[in-house]
Amino acid sequence: MAPSLHPSVDSGIKKGDANKAGGKLYCHCSNNKVEVTLGSNVAHNHACGCSKCWKPSGALFSVVGVLPADQVHVTANANKIHIVDEAAAIQRNACKECGVHMYGRIVNDHPFKGLDFVHTELSDSKGWQEPQFAAFVSSIIEQGFDPKGMDEVRQKFKKEGLESYDVLSPALMDLIATYTAQKSGKLSSKL
Repeated sequence: MAPSLHPSVDSGIKKGDANKAGGKLYCHCSNNKVEVTLGSNVAHNHACGCSKCWKPSGALFSVVGVLPADQVHVTANANKIHIVDEAAAIQRNACKECGVHMYGRIVNDHPFKGLDFVHTELSDSKGWQEPQFAAFVSSIIEQGFDPKGMDEVRQKFKKEGLESYDVLSPALMDLIATYTAQKSGKLSSKL
């Protein structure tokens, strides 16, 4: 049986709506759900194989996108939120009861500071940007996945039209490199 990458990939990727204006995310608690309101659609939505991202039960990958931090607001049961690892670059804010990661915020100096990471599958509305690529694919091996199955994983992503990377997509890696070069003074910050 083929491994489950993520429900939104396994069942065929559905195109999102470029005009989606936002929506709400909910934790998995049966009552007093944490509610997070997003003021826009996400960008750079992707399957992520890193060990830090929250994944649905049985899935090898999360699907996570970004949007400006000022478009992310906890609108119900904020008292249930805690930061999973305060030392991590992305501070993942999760529900204390069900463990679902509601949003990840970068608070330290980082190329993606000002962006929050979210899992749109936690929304009951449709039209969110579909996954654009797969990142940190080989990281699933570090979590116990048999390396012999990696060709099958990459083939499944390819079948769905997603490029597989063992880091981020080239466009995002370019942004990180640009940020680093500007910080070091090797590149003008007026680009």
